[in-house]
Amino acid sequence: MLDIKAIREDPDPFRKGLARRNLADAVDALLAADERRRALIGSVEALRTAQNQASKAIGGAQGDEKQRLIDEVSKVSTELKALEPELEVAEAELTDLLANTPNIPHESAPDGFTDEDAVEVRRHGEPRTFEFEPRDHVALGELLGVMDVERAVRTSGSRFVYLMGDIVLLQFALVRHAIDILMAKGFTPVIPPVLVREEAMYGTGFLPTDEAQLYVTREDDLYLVGTSEVPLAALHMTEIEDQADLPLRYAGYSTCFRREAGTYGKDMGGMFRVHQFDKVEMFSFTTPETSWDEHEMLVSIEEEIVGNLEIPYRVVNVAAGDLGGSAAKKYDIEGWLPAQQRYRELTSCSNCTDYQARRLQTRVRRPDGKVEPLHTLNGTATAVGRSLIAIMENHQQADGSVELPAKLHPYLPESVRVLRPKV
Repeated sequence: MLDIKAIREDPDPFRKGLARRNLADAVDALLAADERRRALIGSVEALRTAQNQASKAIGGAQGDEKQRLIDEVSKVSTELKALEPELEVAEAELTDLLANTPNIPHESAPDGFTDEDAVEVRRHGEPRTFEFEPRDHVALGELLGVMDVERAVRTSGSRFVYLMGDIVLLQFALVRHAIDILMAKGFTPVIPPVLVREEAMYGTGFLPTDEAQLYVTREDDLYLVGTSEVPLAALHMTEIEDQADLPLRYAGYSTCFRREAGTYGKDMGGMFRVHQFDKVEMFSFTTPETSWDEHEMLVSIEEEIVGNLEIPYRVVNVAAGDLGGSAAKKYDIEGWLPAQQRYRELTSCSNCTDYQARRLQTRVRRPDGKVEPLHTLNGTATAVGRSLIAIMENHQQADGSVELPAKLHPYLPESVRVLRPKV
């Protein structure tokens, strides 16, 4: 959530930033709502002061003066009964506007509104030249006997998949590989709840704007998370952390759920865009002055993990108009998929500055005692399904076997270091 006081004091940076998200008029709407709310607050506080003063004076008054004061209290009470609901409405309107207004893009985020507007930062590795026609991950999965899409559709509908046999061991090797790297860098591993209250979804910025993408159990009013970013961010909701204890870094492993509303016909089949997937997510709580260095550090960890999988990739700086609502800047790591002959997103990494922290009321206490919102960041250490796709397609052999990256061998039985077709 943006700081309305900061907008009021210096609106131009917010106008310029939100214009890059095609929301040029948002600041004027916020200021108008804030002005109305403040005017009503002033009127209500003045009436309450008059009411209190008159009420106190009644006890020492006599005769006509006492009656006059009683009449004054009654008149003020009537006026308050009319104004207080107006103030509640004005406060709700401002809160709603702020809840629907995204973060301000960082100046280094490029202009644009689509993934094609992202700017490439760097590349690592060269796409492999095949001496045969590379299979896509669905064909490989069927040949290897490790994926069953048809039965998953029969069981659950589209965008689900059964993973079976050796690929399950590969999945847990990916998870352990990521967790071991993160633990060595001081991250605390976490298995968080995947059902959360509305406050957690609101606090991370997924409500109200992304409600169409969320699964919800209405009987319990609990939401299935689309990323463990949500319960990790909520871990310190309403808390004040001492500056000396920051950064706090967590590595969450969870199953994630997304409705994929609006993507009908896009990436159908296989497991690139599914309703249920598993992920290792990094999350950091840090100070405002260190968050940009933290952002670069998280990206470097993502690159280490993807690089260990021997997948050609590129890092892109996502366009301002294509950022998620909470993010001020986001890097995506896109891995090369031979069957598609293009780079596709494997991981993302966002600095949300103080946007989520304000909504979650998570703050830092400075050495001088001052308390203020801290900064939150999140990054994908391993999106398991997409990593499996990239490994299978990039490391496939002519006979359909898949030679697994050497960095994963310590986590695998020797018999599973090469996935072989089922004869």
